[in-house]
Amino acid sequence: MRAVPGRSRRRDAGAARRCPSLPMRRCAWPLLRLPARAGLLLRHGGATAPRLRPAAAASSSAASNGGDGASRAPDTSLFVPVPLKPVSDAAEEDVGAELTRPLDKGEVLKNLNKFYKRKEIQRLGVENGLDARLFHQAFISFRKYIMESSSVSADLHIILNDICCGAGHVDDLFPFFLRHAKQIFPMLDCMDDLRKISDLRLPPNWYPDARAIQRKIIFHAGPTNSGKTYHAIQRFLSAKSAIYCGPLKLLAHEIFQKSNDANVPCDLVTGEERVYANEDARQAPHIACTIEMCSTNTPYEVAVIDEIQMIRDPARGWAWTRALLGLCAEEIHVCGEAAAIDLVTELMYTTGEEVEVRNYKRLTPLTVLDYALESLDNLRPGDCIVCFSKNDIYSISRQIEARGLECAVIYGSLPPGTKLEQAKKFNDPDDPCKILVATDAIGMGLNLCIRRIIFNSIVKPTINEKGEKEIDSITTSQALQIAGRAGRYGSSFKQGEVTTMHRDDLVQLKEILNEPVRPVKAAGLHPTPEQIEMFAYHLPDATLSNLIDIFVSLSQVDGLYFVCNIDDFKFLADMIQHIPLNLRSRYVFCTAPLNRKEPFVCTMLLKFARQFSRNEPLTFDWLCRHTKWPLAAPKNIKELVHLEAVHDVFDLYLWLSYRFMDMFPDAVLVREVQKKLDDIIQVGVCNITKLIRASQSAAAPGTADVSEDFPLSRTKRNTRAISDRHGAKSTEAHSVAVEVPGERRAKNLKAYQSATRQEDLKSYGHGSLANRLLREGLLTQEMLRQLESEWQDQHRNGRYGLGSKRGDQNSSKEMGKKKK
Repeated sequence: MRAVPGRSRRRDAGAARRCPSLPMRRCAWPLLRLPARAGLLLRHGGATAPRLRPAAAASSSAASNGGDGASRAPDTSLFVPVPLKPVSDAAEEDVGAELTRPLDKGEVLKNLNKFYKRKEIQRLGVENGLDARLFHQAFISFRKYIMESSSVSADLHIILNDICCGAGHVDDLFPFFLRHAKQIFPMLDCMDDLRKISDLRLPPNWYPDARAIQRKIIFHAGPTNSGKTYHAIQRFLSAKSAIYCGPLKLLAHEIFQKSNDANVPCDLVTGEERVYANEDARQAPHIACTIEMCSTNTPYEVAVIDEIQMIRDPARGWAWTRALLGLCAEEIHVCGEAAAIDLVTELMYTTGEEVEVRNYKRLTPLTVLDYALESLDNLRPGDCIVCFSKNDIYSISRQIEARGLECAVIYGSLPPGTKLEQAKKFNDPDDPCKILVATDAIGMGLNLCIRRIIFNSIVKPTINEKGEKEIDSITTSQALQIAGRAGRYGSSFKQGEVTTMHRDDLVQLKEILNEPVRPVKAAGLHPTPEQIEMFAYHLPDATLSNLIDIFVSLSQVDGLYFVCNIDDFKFLADMIQHIPLNLRSRYVFCTAPLNRKEPFVCTMLLKFARQFSRNEPLTFDWLCRHTKWPLAAPKNIKELVHLEAVHDVFDLYLWLSYRFMDMFPDAVLVREVQKKLDDIIQVGVCNITKLIRASQSAAAPGTADVSEDFPLSRTKRNTRAISDRHGAKSTEAHSVAVEVPGERRAKNLKAYQSATRQEDLKSYGHGSLANRLLREGLLTQEMLRQLESEWQDQHRNGRYGLGSKRGDQNSSKEMGKKKK
């Protein structure tokens, strides 16, 4: 309906009679009323109504020029409103009240609520980028601002007074409401700019130096122990200048040593360490580095990128993408699984570079045995038992040494020096240690003389994209990587063998190894500091965690890429948010390599950031005070775990020292004590069975106990969700059967739970918990016998999950023997 001039004049006249102050300010009317007239014309549908261009519409028009994904609506749940304090200064002159009269806050509240309920206003909000969530938040803030302010701007005061007097319409408030919304949600005004900054569709263009040269890409494809990396390293050594980029410090250190032993000066560069081949600290023409540390600005003749399949890694894949697209080298030698060939070829097609593929076959035969180990009594020299939890490692290593055998132990959280010493001990033909117990940390980075790989389990704890713990079968790629460590070329074992600890796992292992490796389909990306700084320029009041969230929600990638997981980054950003740091320093602290599951390390990072914010150098003495250095050799597992955490803190200090040299000045001293700590940890690992026994005898009631007979991780698997290999998830209740997609998975789970239940029954009454309760008088022999009887009845009735009748009968017989 269009406005009728006569009707408007009659309404204004009526309003003047009700509102005596109206004629007094007619001279100010045209100027002050102008913003409201835009909203009035919108309400009446005038053809000349000035419409604000909505952010969503603006971005969609830009998207029409730039492919898919650009028009994706932002996740407005990530938009955090900027607090806008009401005006509370009573001394400030209220111009609006002088021109009209003081506002009746009761009437104002009624009209504000009418404004909120208007469908036309909600529609206008959507057109200007305010969905239902933002519209509601903006209105609550707008209403609070008006109701709690002692005075508002003169133009808003006059419009509110007109509405209360009947001379205006609530729609006239929309321009003021929109102005307020853009103040508390500044991203509404710059959505186009934010979309451009977060546009990740053309990563090759980020590296102009690499695009300025014509590079030759050579893909060395093959399984573990095929010689693919060896051939690439030979080209590395023969080049005038070269860089090696590997996933681990151990691998970079190995190439560093090989190169210098071959009289090719080579520097070592990792996140925590710089070692120069030349005594005068002059940079050598060859560099061996961890992949995150490679320079995309320095020209080389040859570059080697190892384990290229990790370009799909959810957390670190961005580093391989950066190296592949950005290294300035005439020749790029890429080593890894053949599953990555297609992706690398497609990525290089976008840069105009061709890929030469060289395929390699395994140098020594690898045989999957037809029988499982079944008992630790069947171990032979050169065996390696692979576990997927430290608890299993503790349990198995103790059982091995109880049989009079020595074993080496390797797991992920051990310092690199300790891993190398344990590997050296295992490889030494003159050392009595002939058995290795390890996690999948042996999959890369260590040269080991292994005859036979024995999988203690073929299911592995994982963290899904939602941060939830899951149990899933190992992938074909993981199985091949680990199994391939057996029968290494050049070792004393000319043939490798693979089997499992339990008979029921062997069938599934064979199926996994016979499946084709899933192709690598996408490469990881991560926002750069420069991109986040540009975001912060537009959103100065947003936290770093919120900036990252908004960046990812607006980011645009094509099918060849994905944005890497940023949960660890956000965790650290939230942890240090309250500490006053500039954005670049805050970003560096949040990219620090640490395990957020280690409370002591996280606490120390917090202390580092706090000391840094005070501009107080973190000296060696300061670090010793907070880590209580010097430390003694561990007496139990808990102390060993703490020593590993302290080693990680020293690593963190060294990592920060290369980014803030003035604030972390004592890197040399810290590296010296870290080597001493490494020696202490080595002593603890060599005596690990003694530490386990000490932990069991000293464990207090109610605390977690490391038991020889109850491998903790195997027991926990019965109470976790299990996802099938194709991503389907099944959720279980503690006392009901678990339905698992896939015939193979169901069969494996059933056999696994049956074996676990039998182990539980065998150990019931002999574990440290029962003995401790008996010693403390909390349990009598009669009570123990009653508990055994109840345990037997419960399992006979199937009250603890899946299991065959035969398994229950066997368990009952074993329990009967114990009673006798």
